[in-house]
Amino acid sequence: MAGVLGNRGKCAQACRLPYELVVTSDKEISMDKGYLLSPKDLCGLSSLPELIRIGVSSLKIEGRMKTPEYVATVTRIYRKYIDLVYSNQDFVIDEQDEKDLLQVFNRGGFSEGHLNQDPNKDLIFKEKPNNMGIYIGNVANYNHTKGHITLNLNDNLTIGDTISFENEETKYRISELMMGKNNIDYATQGLLVTIGRMKGNIHPGDKIYKLESKTLSAKAKNSYQGENKKQPLSCTITIQKDTPITVQVTNKDAIAVTITSTIVPEQALNNPITKERIITQFSKTGNSPFEFKTFDITLDDDLYLNISDLNELRRTCLEKMSSSIMNTYKRLIPVNTPNYAILPVTANATTKKHISLLLNTLDVNTNYSELEEITRIYIPLRYFAIPEYANIIKSITNQFDTYIYMPTIIRSNYKNVLITNIDHALEEYPIKGFVLSNLGTFSMLEKYKNNYEFIGNYTLNVFNNVSMENYAKLGLSQITLSPELNRQDMMNMRQIDGVKTELIVYGNTPVMTLGYCVLGKSNKCYPNCKSLCKSKHNYYLKDRLGLYFRVLPDNLQTINTIYNSKITSLDYSGLPIDSVRIDILDENLFEINHIIETVKSEKRFEGKDYTNANFIREV
Repeated sequence: MAGVLGNRGKCAQACRLPYELVVTSDKEISMDKGYLLSPKDLCGLSSLPELIRIGVSSLKIEGRMKTPEYVATVTRIYRKYIDLVYSNQDFVIDEQDEKDLLQVFNRGGFSEGHLNQDPNKDLIFKEKPNNMGIYIGNVANYNHTKGHITLNLNDNLTIGDTISFENEETKYRISELMMGKNNIDYATQGLLVTIGRMKGNIHPGDKIYKLESKTLSAKAKNSYQGENKKQPLSCTITIQKDTPITVQVTNKDAIAVTITSTIVPEQALNNPITKERIITQFSKTGNSPFEFKTFDITLDDDLYLNISDLNELRRTCLEKMSSSIMNTYKRLIPVNTPNYAILPVTANATTKKHISLLLNTLDVNTNYSELEEITRIYIPLRYFAIPEYANIIKSITNQFDTYIYMPTIIRSNYKNVLITNIDHALEEYPIKGFVLSNLGTFSMLEKYKNNYEFIGNYTLNVFNNVSMENYAKLGLSQITLSPELNRQDMMNMRQIDGVKTELIVYGNTPVMTLGYCVLGKSNKCYPNCKSLCKSKHNYYLKDRLGLYFRVLPDNLQTINTIYNSKITSLDYSGLPIDSVRIDILDENLFEINHIIETVKSEKRFEGKDYTNANFIREV
């Protein structure tokens, strides 16, 4: 798993890689293997009536890196059923439409994701991370000498279809299809057929999948090929002797562009330019979204022009028209004069930094009163809901300024439960404030705003002063800078008067927060779950390189946080920040105090277990 954050389009597709789920006690025990983080593709077709009923007016279809045939098929089918909802007719989904969606792309079938309230134990497909196609049968017999495969068809098959085998990465295009000794072009479900010219790691009993249907692909292509709707343009061209050529182009919305060329026509010795030739050249708009419908041409007699000059004029006009149209739809963001004061970088670059400590895990057997030189401590909200941690929390809050660390994900149906836990915590302990991890938490904690300090977590993705200023308006007194910033980015950020900044300088960075439990294999708790999340064991995902990624479950909301295998450790000397933060995962008290001492001296840890993350690289 790569610890690359995806906020700038740099997703490393870590969820599509293989992992082994292991637990450590006296020894390492393997619990599961496969593509344990790879979700099935979402299909929300059956949810369309409810989505439209609650007011959804726009549906997004993920087509990134997919084929045009995929986009054409999916949009065709969803358009059909959206219209069916609005028609007030019975909402019945055609089985063939479901099969067509599966055929164009699926990973082990479809899932309804998180659309339903019931626990989804069918969210992940661990066998294969890419397109499965449709199951069409098992190899009944394989003649490897002739390359002949016999099978009973579970679906239709056509010459030109693409298939794959369960133990093969290779894709095969069907070029020979037989019934008995007769060659055929098409076979229907239920027939015993032979496929020829098949060579590879193929054995009797292997499952066969149809990855691509020639018939479906042709249907999709026919739906978009030749569809090239162009915007009509009117063109006025003036070509006169000893005068630069001018061209004015206007579209149906009265957007007009004018080009005054440096080209001056010459007197023709023979073959003078004609209006017909000008129209011919300007009409060659090719793959552009435009076509010239009308021309008004003023042309003096006996003038000569290079055809290449006309072509260049046409290209320039179309480019300028495209830019003008796009500019009319460009959203103008008002630029207000910042009301923050720019403080000198040296104001707190050389000042002794405060140290905050995030305890991702609490240990009831640890005497946290022995922590040294800590300004404040952050404790995750889930611990305030567990009675066995009451004494250790009381001990911490009596000695240190303590803040409730809010979860990154807050499920809507758990908000009231969380608020109840917060109210109880504020009554029981001297809490100083909250660390807010998402925008929704601002409104959720609105009633506490005037009496408690609000600190912004790194998950708010503060990259610049504009975001910092706007978060300050929401009531943050301190902001944790994004770990995606490098040193130079931080040096370039100006400070806002009244808003302090904090930087995480030590800890395993969360690389993924899941609304899914890899232990219970569900997105919500269910009655017969083994509740492994409540055990005292440590769980890890081991990747193909042998690296271990800690899995930390939040059993209050069925959420898992996966931490990077390497520990981020930064030399923050000289940075214009007010405080530094240490994130603790499984370190003991002796190790924590050693970390504090190292951080206090503005040093970093070296070795194969540590990383600078993005701190010294260009993101």
